[in-house]
Amino acid sequence: MKIGLYFGTFNPIHIGHMILANHMSQFTNLEQVWFVVTPLNPFKKKSSLLEDHHRLQMVNIAVEEFPKLKASNIEFGLPQPNYTVNTLAHLYDKYPQHHFSLIMGEDNLQHFHKWKNYEQILQHHDIYVYPRVYDNKEESQFKNHAKIHMIDAPIIELSSTFIRKSIRAKKDIRVLLPHLVWDYCERMNFYK
Repeated sequence: MKIGLYFGTFNPIHIGHMILANHMSQFTNLEQVWFVVTPLNPFKKKSSLLEDHHRLQMVNIAVEEFPKLKASNIEFGLPQPNYTVNTLAHLYDKYPQHHFSLIMGEDNLQHFHKWKNYEQILQHHDIYVYPRVYDNKEESQFKNHAKIHMIDAPIIELSSTFIRKSIRAKKDIRVLLPHLVWDYCERMNFYK
């Protein structure tokens, strides 16, 4: 099975994440998209970052009705700080029957050459790149690489930071979160 890995803190997961993941699962050759919830780095305590299990629970709630979208806690058991190349090796060992690809924003592709063992990642994995609006746009050295797939996905300018700030400011932003994720945030009194 061809699986796209969409890494993030998902603090919280919002409709932008869902639109992008759904687009990748419907309009590319990826058969599933896994939201890989990045654990809290033990060396960087960040008060705005919810505990790992809460962020994973919100992703589970969000993908419940979408059979091609899954939540993954694969990085929770890996040593921290972790690198993507290690996660990919771990996934290959655990699921040798699957082919894993990365999903990343165009802004991340620009700095991909700084990733640990990026050559190894490119040798064994495809990368699906979605467009982003960002400053200092430079032509990526990887843009024409055979393993890089530029995907004409919708550009969603929405961030989890904006959502957290809006909740703190008591704004009604329910439409920006999957309904059940909003309910969970409200019930748990998150981001207030």
